[in-house]
Amino acid sequence: MHSLPKHAYFQRVRQDHQTELVEDYVEEIAHLHARHGEARASDLAECFGVSGAAVSKVVARLRRDGLVIARPYRGIFLTPEGEAMAERVASRHQVVLDTLRRLGVPEEIARADSEGIEHHCSEETVAAMRRFLASS
Repeated sequence: MHSLPKHAYFQRVRQDHQTELVEDYVEEIAHLHARHGEARASDLAECFGVSGAAVSKVVARLRRDGLVIARPYRGIFLTPEGEAMAERVASRHQVVLDTLRRLGVPEEIARADSEGIEHHCSEETVAAMRRFLASS
C-alpha cells in the first residue's frame, strides 16, 4: 500500500487549523441566532474569551470570504454560504460528540475534545463515525 510522505499529513493539519477559527465563528453565529435571534460582536467576544478587536478582525475575514453580513449596530448575519457552512460544521460536531459519548468518554471531556477534533476529521472519518453510531 502506498502511503503519503509524513509532511503531507502535517500540511493537512496546518490547513485544518486555518479553517478552524472560521468554522468556530460561523457555527457560533448560527447558535446565537437560534438561541437569541441575533449575534453581536460582544456575544462572540464573551463566548470565545477574546477582545472585541479580535472579534472584529475575524468578522472582517468572514465578510471578505462572503460568509457573513455585518452592519454597524445591527448585528452579524450569515449569508447563504455561511449558513451552509454552519450546518456542515454543526452536523460534523454532533457526530464527533456522539461518537465520543458512545465510546464512554465523560460528558465534559467529550464536549471539550469535540470542539477540536471536529475540525480535523476528514469526510471519510465522519462517515465511518456515522456507520459506527448506526451499528451500535
